[in-house]
Amino acid sequence: MFARFIVTAAFVLAPLAFSLAQNSFVGVKTCGMCHKSEKAGQQLSIWENSKHAKAYEVLLTDEANKIASEKGFTTKAAETPECLKCHTSGSDVDASLLGAKFSIEQGVQCETCHGAGSEYKSKKVMEDKELAVKNGLMLYENIQDLCITCHNAESPTATEFNFAESWEKIKHSKPE
Repeated sequence: MFARFIVTAAFVLAPLAFSLAQNSFVGVKTCGMCHKSEKAGQQLSIWENSKHAKAYEVLLTDEANKIASEKGFTTKAAETPECLKCHTSGSDVDASLLGAKFSIEQGVQCETCHGAGSEYKSKKVMEDKELAVKNGLMLYENIQDLCITCHNAESPTATEFNFAESWEKIKHSKPE
């Protein structure tokens, strides 16, 4: 019985996982078209004024290159996968999955947390939360679990991460 459940689950979930894996990144400009108004909570502006928006730029500094070198990397910080994984989105996917408006220079942006948006970006899909999630929009029961994947002791510049304080700076819920 259990084996039948596993096989059934694999056949049902595999196509969904494959389709979500094929979503492409559309970039901040695409997301921002609908997420900049007061009605939408000015989410674009919150991001633009955050350190997340400048995360890639940090990797272009002499200090970041010094840290990368001290960690034993032979590439500049902006070319080092171990740095890019927390300072960008899309740096580790096939280039064919990066849309024309997408740029890793946008740093930690919408799709870093919410998933590649090609299949949920339309207004029609986004107006139906369940459909948006089905099409790849990632939402979280405990957002802190996502944040600590980068804000942790593995970061060479880690300081104590105060989630509540940090979340106050970047929370971007849609107003009721």
